Amino acid sequence: MGLLDGHRSIITGGASGIGAAAARRFAAQGATVAVLDRNADGAAAVAAEVGGISIPVDVADVEAVEVAVREAAEQLGGLDDLFANAGVGNLKRLDAYREKEWDLLVDVNLKGTFACIRAAAPIMQAAHAATGRTGSIVTMASVSGVRPTRGEAPYSAAKAGVIALTRSAALEYGPALRANCVSPGFIHTPLTDFGATHEVYRPAVDAGTPLGRAGQAEEVADVAVFLCSALASYVTGINLVVDGGSLLPSQQSDPMLHDLLSMMGD
Repeated sequence: MGLLDGHRSIITGGASGIGAAAARRFAAQGATVAVLDRNADGAAAVAAEVGGISIPVDVADVEAVEVAVREAAEQLGGLDDLFANAGVGNLKRLDAYREKEWDLLVDVNLKGTFACIRAAAPIMQAAHAATGRTGSIVTMASVSGVRPTRGEAPYSAAKAGVIALTRSAALEYGPALRANCVSPGFIHTPLTDFGATHEVYRPAVDAGTPLGRAGQAEEVADVAVFLCSALASYVTGINLVVDGGSLLPSQQSDPMLHDLLSMMGD
């Protein structure tokens, strides 16, 4: 018996990375999955792997999202879960960002999340009215939305917005729906390949994480499964950080304390 038996779930950005891992995890737990992604071939491949359906869509296109979500719900026979995972990133100084780069980061990460929630919520509310089953919305935020990171100003701003947007959704759509965020730290995905083998960055990530390593996409996907399952039936409006503890160390004090403790020994 799976945690999501009988669930009908939409996963955006499902062609790769955390989204693809989520599609596999959701399906393994009994859900029928619709994989949405602007990468049509990638989405189709993941959907075929998990026995689901795929619909190509750019989440930054609000009208296209409305059509895609409606079509997915029709093909699934209803909608119980939305994992609004699609996102993009970039890395450069704040004053080096051009307007079109700002627009892309905000349009995909924040407006895209809004578009998905706006399209899915009425369908899920109708399902709740008919069956009494509470729907679940899970959004993809980031530790960068909690603690801004150098070089990610527009990304951090967008992800902070996702957290606020999701909490607003929890207020507006309860009790028919629950809405929660997931905020990953450094996770191995195609978006983070630049740092996965970097001779300086990768050791710094590991050293700055109490668990001593970067995370895996499946570890974030498992949290999304939990939030969509009955195990989280009284959980709404939270931002669940999945970062191996990387938010814990103070940027100012931790290196100094580390050196001091090293000198003191056990």
